[in-house]
Amino acid sequence: MPITDQEIKELSAVARQLRKDIIDITYWAGGAHIGGAMSMAEMLVLLYYKYLNVDPKKPDWEERDRMVLSKGHGGVGYAPLLARKGYFEFDQLKEFNKFKSPFGMHLDGLKVKGVDVSTGSLGHGLPIAAGLALGARLQKKNWRTYCILGDGECNEGTNWEAAMTINHYKLTNLLTFVDRNKLMIDGTTEQIMGLEPFADKWKAFGFIVKEVNGHDFKELSAAIDFALSQNKAPVVIISHTIKGKGVDFMENEVKWHYGGLDTDSRDKAKQSVDRMYG
Repeated sequence: MPITDQEIKELSAVARQLRKDIIDITYWAGGAHIGGAMSMAEMLVLLYYKYLNVDPKKPDWEERDRMVLSKGHGGVGYAPLLARKGYFEFDQLKEFNKFKSPFGMHLDGLKVKGVDVSTGSLGHGLPIAAGLALGARLQKKNWRTYCILGDGECNEGTNWEAAMTINHYKLTNLLTFVDRNKLMIDGTTEQIMGLEPFADKWKAFGFIVKEVNGHDFKELSAAIDFALSQNKAPVVIISHTIKGKGVDFMENEVKWHYGGLDTDSRDKAKQSVDRMYG
């Protein structure tokens, strides 16, 4: 069923809060991978508030859908979303990435409820997701696996080995997203290690490719609905996004791959988010 205007309104309110949470946690932690967390906000919100079959009260429920955040450095965005969904108390995130905190920069699935896979060693998320999807099929389970990649990590050959596997086994119970914000730690993806023609690469590996505005809930939702209807070939959703989305002084700035905030910049960042949502 197509996403409704009311759903978009409600999801936008959640995304607005998530962006403010990311700002606060970056401030509390003294620094975080804020740019890439901001760029994937709509993907996370849409998945957890509309599509994923999960139960925060039963994080180990065997029939739950699995979510693999392959770009594990985006944990500063993933952790507050899980907190707001009820997996744990939000106030625990005031200790994010501090000594003895369960919340490291890359979230540990053995320490953080709701995290199915520990990631952060880039290029490993999609291979793990492929294994999960194949395991579900072999066990005749109906749950699905969702995986969010960063575009920079698509330099890693393990992703393309996984793509070959996913197509070979026609793992249509796995939906792959790429956060295509076109920036990585040292510059643009095309300067560091060119990905283009990016969509054609995925097509060559047997995927159906959907390219969308990754900040548009309607486009994202339509692409997900299409993917869920497929049973012949896997789908990848290339989500064109803006690194640092919502904070005017961070948007499309490579220096905000990782950064810290003082009180003044934290307040300015939140004000910028409020202006974006009107």
